[in-house]
Amino acid sequence: MTETLLMELPIYLLTGAFVGFAAGLLGIGGGLIIVPVLTSVFAIFLQFEQSVHLAIGTSLATILITSLSSVRAHHGHGAVRWDLVKLLAFGVLIGAFFGGWSSQFFASKMLGIIFGVLEVLIALNMLLAMKPSPSRELPGPVGNTLAGSVIGSVSSLVGIGGGTLTTPYLVWNNVSMHQAIATSTAVSLPVALAGTLGFMIGGMDAQNLPALATGYIYWPAFAGIVLASIFTAPIGARLAHRLPVKTLKRVFGVFLLVLAAKMLFFS
Repeated sequence: MTETLLMELPIYLLTGAFVGFAAGLLGIGGGLIIVPVLTSVFAIFLQFEQSVHLAIGTSLATILITSLSSVRAHHGHGAVRWDLVKLLAFGVLIGAFFGGWSSQFFASKMLGIIFGVLEVLIALNMLLAMKPSPSRELPGPVGNTLAGSVIGSVSSLVGIGGGTLTTPYLVWNNVSMHQAIATSTAVSLPVALAGTLGFMIGGMDAQNLPALATGYIYWPAFAGIVLASIFTAPIGARLAHRLPVKTLKRVFGVFLLVLAAKMLFFS
């Protein structure tokens, strides 16, 4: 077991360094990268039948810490719209817990397919960069609560953190790109918290869980990813205010299509 952990940890550290940077830079939940990577690592080293569940639950747990680091950096630039966070928070919390808890009723292959399809849609959104109608505005409290519940449940179910869906939602309603990215990192906090609890509880009765796992949370992977990401997330957040984000999103969109293919055909 010790030898296996020594082989796993460098992968978790490298993954954490990259996803922390990407989360801070683009306002996305690192789960878009973490889940495909961990699914492969767990299948090789842990040989756990529900490796996708374990990857998603662990991803949400890491996003909780990564988001804290990113939010602090974005808040320092005054870019977080806390008024919008409050509008979305209740729906996000309810939806995220439901998504994480309900994961126990999905087959591992089905979760992989759902994740892959969602990743394709997100990649296409990045590549096409569609413009919203100039007159579109955010809905009222009821509309934002409904939107938050959808964002929370879908994000939690596939382990991507709320930022991945919140950023395009806010931009589509004419919130500026930098404010949308910064605000979405804050929305990821309730998604990750409620989703982690849901996956932990939902996986308690799973059979043949690996050692050092609590429900669908695998702590060695959590520790390695978090350790690296807390250093790189603030770097990405600082660069988000200096670099051409649109160009970076297109490059990242192509990368996501590759990861989506992995989840759709090889998970």
